[in-house]
Amino acid sequence: MKITVINGCEKKGVTYKLKEAFLEPLRDKAQITEFYLPRDCPNFCMGCTMCFRAQEEKCKDREYIAPIEKALLEADLLVFTSPVYVYHATGAMKNLLDHFGYRWMPHRPAKEMFGKRAVIITQCLGGGDSSTVKDIKDSLSWWGVSWIKVAKFKLMSEIDWDKIPDKKKGDMTSSLKKLAAKCAAIDYSVPARAGLLAKGKFYIVRMLQTNLGKQNPEYTDFKYWKNNEWIGSARPWM
Repeated sequence: MKITVINGCEKKGVTYKLKEAFLEPLRDKAQITEFYLPRDCPNFCMGCTMCFRAQEEKCKDREYIAPIEKALLEADLLVFTSPVYVYHATGAMKNLLDHFGYRWMPHRPAKEMFGKRAVIITQCLGGGDSSTVKDIKDSLSWWGVSWIKVAKFKLMSEIDWDKIPDKKKGDMTSSLKKLAAKCAAIDYSVPARAGLLAKGKFYIVRMLQTNLGKQNPEYTDFKYWKNNEWIGSARPWM
């Protein structure tokens, strides 16, 4: 079992502690690769659109994005963590997701993503957890991921782990360990099923790509879809 973790910040605070609680039951069962933001993706996406117009290899930040993408594609379970910053995911997390815009379904989704499983972990003092989850879930969904579990927590007291009441810490970590147990019980040799939402998005984009291909057969995204035989009868799911 391979797990790739994207940490939305480098601080080893509450979100880090919650992530560690989730990973603890899995460490002896899985090969875990972690990335910390912004350390492992320090540069902003500049919106140059080279990944759309040409190929992702043309991205000025490919040296950072390539190893992260490789780890995501090879993983059985994807874990995204982010504390709530002003009602949203961290800027570093948003920046990373911006770099993967070319993997959204209207462009060049990776077929591996349609069988992936993912977990999102976030926490806030009182609000913003849902919008933070949405920031990450939007990208996962448009990448083709259907199996997405969410663990979100409202602290309602302290943002310092050592000052959070023991009962609150116990409840949060217990919930995460239960989720970890469910993830550990999965047979990852069998890909997750693509949901109706993912399939619906795929078919809508397929029509779009078909029309774009008629206008310009050399269009980068259309050629990608055609080479994968998705314009024909092939599909990225089993």
